[in-house]
Amino acid sequence: MEGIPPMSERLSDEERYARGMRTRREVLGDAHVDRAEARKDGFTADFQDLITRYAWGDVWDRPGLDRRTRSCVTLTALVAGGHLDELAMHVRAALRNGLTPDEIGEVLLQTAIYCGVPAANSAFAVAQRVLGEQE
Repeated sequence: MEGIPPMSERLSDEERYARGMRTRREVLGDAHVDRAEARKDGFTADFQDLITRYAWGDVWDRPGLDRRTRSCVTLTALVAGGHLDELAMHVRAALRNGLTPDEIGEVLLQTAIYCGVPAANSAFAVAQRVLGEQE
């Protein structure tokens, strides 16, 4: 995006971490983030810092796409990569970002064509379980 400097040029590491933690909590919910933070130890601390600053503080907070669109892209990428544990978390996040269950189903239906029917079948099973938990 022309004219918008990268966030890394505008924010300090501490500011990116704070912004990332705010966005992470808004998208994933306090309970999820609190559980992840409670599991953090010396081995995983650097990784948690990295995803908080870069994934949540930089990428998820960029102005170029709204969170609904970012959720659609994320769901698709997770199906393509076969990352079903992360998919469950991001189905919940997609709901928080305003996608309806029907829209999530449409995203997963689209993945059947571009990511493969077996991947979409697994994704539908995960999403069905998650959506059932939400009711």
